[in-house]
Order: sequence, then C-alpha cells, then structure tokens
Amino acid sequence: MLRLKAFRPTNDKIVKIQLHPTHPWLVTADASDHVSVWNWEHRQVIYELKAGGVDERRLVGAKLEKLAEGESESKGKPTEALRGGSVRQVSFYDDDVRFWQLWRNRSAAAEPPSAVNQLTSAFTSPAPSTKGRHFLVICCENKAIFLDLVTMRGRDVPKQDLDNRSLVCMEFLSKSTGADGPLVAFGSSDGVIRVLSMITWKLVRRYTGGHKGSIACLMTFMASSGEALLVSGGSDGALVLWSADHGPDSRELVPKLSFKAHDGGVVAVELSRVSGSAPQLITIGADKTLAIWDTMSFKELRRIKPVPKMACHSVASWCHPRAPNLDILTCVKDSHIWAIEHPTYSALTRPLCELSSLVPPQVLAPNKKLRVYSMVAHPLQPHIVATGTNIGVILSEFDPRSLPAVAPLPSPPESREHAAVYVVERELKMLQFQLSNTANPSLGSNGSLTETGKLRGDPSEQLNVKQIKKHISTPVPHDSYSVLSVSSSGKYVSIVWPDIPYFSVYKVSDWAIVDSGTARLLVWDTCRDRFALLESAVPPRMPILPKGGSSRKAKEAAAIAAAQAAAAAASAASVQVRILLDDGTSNILMRSIGERSEPVIGLHGGTLLGIAYRTSRRVSPVAASSISSIQSMPLSGFGSSALSSFSTIDDGYASQRNPAEAAPQNFQLYSWESFQPVGGMLPQPEWTAWDQTVEYCAFAYQQYIAISSLRPQYRYLGDVAIPMPLVQFGIGGSFLWPHQQRLSAFLWMLVLHLSM
Repeated sequence: MLRLKAFRPTNDKIVKIQLHPTHPWLVTADASDHVSVWNWEHRQVIYELKAGGVDERRLVGAKLEKLAEGESESKGKPTEALRGGSVRQVSFYDDDVRFWQLWRNRSAAAEPPSAVNQLTSAFTSPAPSTKGRHFLVICCENKAIFLDLVTMRGRDVPKQDLDNRSLVCMEFLSKSTGADGPLVAFGSSDGVIRVLSMITWKLVRRYTGGHKGSIACLMTFMASSGEALLVSGGSDGALVLWSADHGPDSRELVPKLSFKAHDGGVVAVELSRVSGSAPQLITIGADKTLAIWDTMSFKELRRIKPVPKMACHSVASWCHPRAPNLDILTCVKDSHIWAIEHPTYSALTRPLCELSSLVPPQVLAPNKKLRVYSMVAHPLQPHIVATGTNIGVILSEFDPRSLPAVAPLPSPPESREHAAVYVVERELKMLQFQLSNTANPSLGSNGSLTETGKLRGDPSEQLNVKQIKKHISTPVPHDSYSVLSVSSSGKYVSIVWPDIPYFSVYKVSDWAIVDSGTARLLVWDTCRDRFALLESAVPPRMPILPKGGSSRKAKEAAAIAAAQAAAAAASAASVQVRILLDDGTSNILMRSIGERSEPVIGLHGGTLLGIAYRTSRRVSPVAASSISSIQSMPLSGFGSSALSSFSTIDDGYASQRNPAEAAPQNFQLYSWESFQPVGGMLPQPEWTAWDQTVEYCAFAYQQYIAISSLRPQYRYLGDVAIPMPLVQFGIGGSFLWPHQQRLSAFLWMLVLHLSM
C-alpha cells in the first residue's frame, strides 16, 4: 500500500530516525553515531555531525565563536571536545514541535464525553529560548547536544551536569513554569529521570523511585481529566506514570503508578487516539509482544505478537482515511512495514509494504537482504512513513493505486438496498448492503458524508450500514492496478488493467466475459450499452542481448529502441466504439474516431464521447508530479446515471496548470451516433459529469466548473469558480453530484474494510 517517495543511500545502518512536523526535515543517526539532517523535499543534506566522537569542524567553529565574542579560551576541556558516545535518540524541538505535541495530547484526551471543559489552554506564547529557533537535539551516552539550525550555534550539556549518569532517552515536557522555560527530561542508566531547563541549562528536577534498571523510553500525554502525565518504560519491564503538572517547588517526584508491562524490558511507548474514548498507550517489549493499555484504569486491553519469533523495535500510531481499519504500524528486523488492524478487536497483522520492492535494484547487492532498524510516521501527514534500513533512508507514501477498484450497480429510486462490485487481487466480488437513517431514511438531504459516517451539517444524524451478503463472483486474469466501471443499464461491468494493457467486460447476470482485448482506456455511453476504448498494442519487451553484447552502449541502444517502439504504438492507437447487444454479443460500431494525428491521452464517457489529445506543450516538474499523483488514483465512475469515467495516460498538462498560461485546446466531443465532432475544441477537463435528464453537462477544471447544454444543440452556458482544488470534489477521480457523493463515500469505506 506504500510507494517510494524519496530514498537516500547510506553506508551504515540507520538506527534512529525522526521527522519534523512542519518542515521537510528528517534527522537520522547511523550505527557509527553519525547524525544527518536531510531535507527530503529537495533531496539535500543540510547538516551532518559526528556525534559519537569529537567533530573537529564543530570544535573549531566553537573556538572561533568564542574568540569573535572576546572570550578567553577556558583552561578546562570544552564540552564540544568531549566524546559523545553512542547516540541514543535524535529529535527536533521548536514552536511547531511544541504546538504539535500539545495538540496531539489534548485532542486525544478530549475524545471521551467526560473530558468536556476539563482541559486548559492549549498553547502559550513561545519561551524566549525557542522563539524563532529550530533546535536539533541529540541525546548521546555522555552528553546532550542542542544545536540551533538557524544560527548553527550549539550547546553541549555533559552528563557531569546531570549527576554524571549516562543518558539513554529524552522527552520534552509540555507544561513548565516561565522561569524554567522549556524543559527536557532525560532517562538515565540508573533509573532516574532528570529534567533540564533550556534557559538556565541547569538540573531542575528529578523523578526517582520508579525503575530498578535503565530507562529505555519516555513519553508525555494528557489524561481525560486534563492532567499532564509522563510515562517511562524501563529495562526492568516496568511502565511508570509520573505527574508532569509540577510547581516550582517540585524537586523530587515519586511515581503515581507502576506496573509490569513486558518481560525483558520495554522497548518503546506510543500514544493512540481512540474516537469517543480515552486515549490508549501502545508498548512493545523485548518479549516480542505488543500491548495496549487503557489510560483510565491502566489495565491491559490486548497483547499480541505482531510477528512471530521477532521482537518489534519501532511502533507508531497510524490513522489514514484511505485505510480506516489499520491503527498501528510496527517494524521488526526484516524488510517489511507491518500494520495491525484494530488491535483491541481483531488485531490482525499484515504487511503494509515490502520495502525491497521500493528501492532501486542497483542499491541492493544480490546477496544482501534489506533490514529495517527504525521507523516513524509523519505526525501531520499520515500518508508519509520513514524507515531507516541497512542501505539507507526510505521515505514512502500511501499509494492510491493500491485501493481496490469499486463501482456501484444501479439501485431503484428511493431504495435503501444497494450493490457494488469491486476487485481485490484476482477476484471480482460483489457486496450488497443497506443504508438507513432514523432521522432521514431517504438519503435526500444536501449534506455530505464525513469519514466517520455522519452527515455534515447535522452531526446528530448517524447513517447506519447493514451488510447483507458478500460473495465471490468470478476470478479475474490480473492482480495489478485496475479501473472498474459499470454500463448505463447496470447489465455490464468493465475492468481495465492499463499497465498490462488489457480489458474485460462481464455480464452481471451470470458474470460471463462478453468482450476482452488490449486497451488502456475504456468509457461508457450514458444512454446505451456501448463503450469506447483506446486500442493499445502490447508494449514491446526489451530485446535479449546476446552474450558478449551486454555493454553499456548496447543496453542504451536497446532501451532507446524499445522507447521509440512504445511511442510509435501509442501514436498509432485509435479510439474504437463497440456495442453490446441483448444477447450479450459485442459488435464493433466504429474502428477509428476522429481524423487528428495527435496521440490520444484521455477518454471521457457520458452522453457525448470526449477525446483528449496530446499537444506539444512542455510541462514543469511540479505540474508533472501533481499530474502523476492524480492519475494514480482509481478512476471509476459512480452513480446510477453512469457518470463518465475519466481516464488519462501520460497527460502533460491536465492538473495544476500555470494560471498565467492559456490552457491548450486539446479536447473534442463526438457524437455516439454519427461519430462526428460536436462543438469546437476545448481545454481538457479534469472530470466530466452528465445529469440524469441528459440535458446538461459539467466540465470540471482546477479553478472552475463549466456548465453546458446539449439541447436543442450543444452550447456553453457559463462557469462557476471554486475556491479549493478540484480533487476534493470527487471520490476516486470522478466528479459527483451531492447524492452520489454520499453513497460513494460509504461504498469506498465498506469495500476497504472488507478487502483488507
């Protein structure tokens, strides 16, 4: 379900990793204790530090700063000259991190009804030590390094200032007094938590008496009562809760609660937000188990072994709207990211991603296996997951193409019984379900569905879904990315595999194949059971080079020849129209539509057939990237009126055009009856929609929607500006009228739940 977003190769294992919530920064530490800050958006390393030993460049820089400020060289050894030792944790800290930490804790604590009006203000003004500054904080065994990435000035705090105990982990405390400023808590090897002020750089507080061994992890969270808590996990297997609501006189604090969590030690702890209930804690331990804890009673809710015989080293609470049944991500020392489905209920573990398939093949030696050593999910962009491996940093993102293709079959008017077909792996399945609403069972309101199943505008109305039947209809020939759509009558279902390329048309009554062949695009007519497809020859394979001829020049020549052959096949592809008769046979009505020489890059179905052609306009990299992301979304049409299914291939300008540039006139409408052009050339729309009366059509663009009339002749009526990107108006790439939006949103959520 993930695809590669960015990759940075390294020479050593990446054992620590962290993402900044608002900046495209990723900090890593490898097994040799080298720390790097990487801008993953621009693919640029912006800072490097040899944290485990003595970084000579940083030592010289610190001496020059002191000389420039007129300070005499101290007789003692400067802290920059102390060996840091093993890097235990890396993190960012600034106003954005502080705000995100507070927002996460408060939003999780505010879920249960009992938490109403019990939480205090979320965010106070920034402290002087963090305002306008971005700290990189490195927790080493012998010292903590605070580096300001704005001024590049640093502050080293040796362990001698923290009772001369080795540092193991750290956590930033969200609540603090104004005099102390930002506080950072360090877990030490003796089981004591020591709190350092980032204003005075002095030890201000100790948490004692909780652990009998080293502290392995720290995390702050907020209880539903509004109390700020600090939780620590130790090598003794204990999970200890401390109060983080402390006053200026609190110097020695004792535990509020302590209990055994794991045999062999706690490895990591994570906060999980639960809708409508108190937050939960997720812990992983050396005993290879993952445990879920209630934060009201602190009782164990569930304990599982995500991957048998292997201990988890990283865990992240995950919430993605496209995968609503997956709650937790975890990693062991293999090549996968593992996902856990609703751990308090089913707790099924499945591989979310096989990372070996994402990295370029040349970076992985033939006899070398990829291993994951660290993992983190982006706090504000849940589709982004970063992993540290033995070959480098892999930044992956959610792949929309991994979603199952789905389309509803036409339902009788005012009916609450619905049916949908969808493709999962190599199976075509059908789902029958009911939508009921006690307040308004007609589904006729103008509200739209939220992700939780509520109608916007009336939060009290809950839309209930009742599944009736689910059965496997028939196998399908391919398990790659597919596009699924339904004919206007609902008698036929088409599946297109554009990457193969191949298509099949099934008869709904008995699920027999009535037509198939090679095609990359297929769209339906709104009025009759006929469809247009873009015939496409199978792309030529790379020729096999004889022995002794595998030189670099020979490979390049073969690749160029294959690319030219593929381009020639694409330019020669023509749009063909076929009709399905009552007996289920398919006949060709027109072998080639249009007389234009440009290659066809898109088809739009509906009352008229829309064909988009490629022009010679060049595309900026930013536009190409956005186009690629939109094209990768499932593009099935929805609704009982058989809305047009828009598909596109290799489109160079379809999305996010430069407003200063005139949109190219590359889109032509054709009659399904005469196959002649209707009207003039238009800019290619993102999506098209036709109303049920077959009288009006809407062409959706990035900044506006154009409305046209078909009777008594085709004419342009006007356009309506839209204030947001058009991708938010559609489900799976189709423009939807309001009542179709509600049905399609729930349909997609149902199929996702059943197919995972």
